[in-house]
Amino acid sequence: MYRAAASFCLGLTLVACAPEAPEQSELNAAAEADSEAATEATPSADTETEMAAAERPDWRIVIHGGAGVILRENLSDEQEAAYITALETSLRAGADVLSSGGSSLDAVQAAVLTMEDDPLFNAGFGAVMTADRMHELDASIMEGSQRDAGSVAGVTRVKNPILAARAVMDQSEHVMFAGEGADSFAESVGLDMVENSYFTTDRRREALERVLDTQERTDADRHGTVGAVAIDQNGNLAAATTTGGMTAKMHGRIGDSPLIGAATYARNGVCAVSATGHGEYFIRVGVAKTICARVELAGEDIETAADNTLGQVADLGGDGGVIVMGGEGEYAYVFNSAGMYRGMMDADGTLETAIFEAEE
Repeated sequence: MYRAAASFCLGLTLVACAPEAPEQSELNAAAEADSEAATEATPSADTETEMAAAERPDWRIVIHGGAGVILRENLSDEQEAAYITALETSLRAGADVLSSGGSSLDAVQAAVLTMEDDPLFNAGFGAVMTADRMHELDASIMEGSQRDAGSVAGVTRVKNPILAARAVMDQSEHVMFAGEGADSFAESVGLDMVENSYFTTDRRREALERVLDTQERTDADRHGTVGAVAIDQNGNLAAATTTGGMTAKMHGRIGDSPLIGAATYARNGVCAVSATGHGEYFIRVGVAKTICARVELAGEDIETAADNTLGQVADLGGDGGVIVMGGEGEYAYVFNSAGMYRGMMDADGTLETAIFEAEE
């Protein structure tokens, strides 16, 4: 079983969930050890690491519910419990798909759907509002075997944007639709459509009025994207990301969430990424693709690749986080903000959730 460990570098919070590879000398010693004695001996930490590194999980799903200045003192016990419950609901939705032999693509879709329907998160119902007092939603999804992908940007009427992104991938020759064309396409393939007011909550309306009045955004006003990455029983990777964007954004603004390679990317044997943060910076760095390219071309492990990539974001003045899954199911949460709603569930029965900085 993979176990979480926390470390800090370059001003980033890194929760790395894949063990380090053993030294060659340790491998040689293990190979030469007497098999009977090895059976009787209590495994060392290094032995457990070797075993974990050698075995890909049957399946695993990792989620995030947004990154930002998320401090314990700013959440009541009731609010914290509500977020933990929502994260567990999302994980179980994805796990139900994977445990029954379903695809990683269906699993990440199922996981983020629950968050699109939960007003705690900035996606779907309960999404933030534009300066024009509307909701313009973005989503993307990608699978790693053929690198098929779909996305929508600036939709205003489709109830679940992630379903529209999936429909673009499965039912069109294109990768991305935007605006009214995206809504019209979603309606043409039979997706549930709603009035734009469906997405509005008092919490988001009050946040909009505050930003319009003060002309200042808090960290929470800029963040809130949700996403998932997964590996299925066939070793296929997938990623999904969906958001309402930032509070009081200009009409027509598009962030990183619907952009393949910025917030979402998946390639079998390499990695899958879903990102959350200040989208303008994530676009400029091409965060999701850059992480996977560093893994593939530079030979970096997923934590190092994500750490280095978010370092570029920080250098430009941005912040946020990513969830990353490697080609063998190893995973990491990396963020340079004060917290990130996050969690993991796998075939071993492990279920973990966390909110605040440097938690396991």
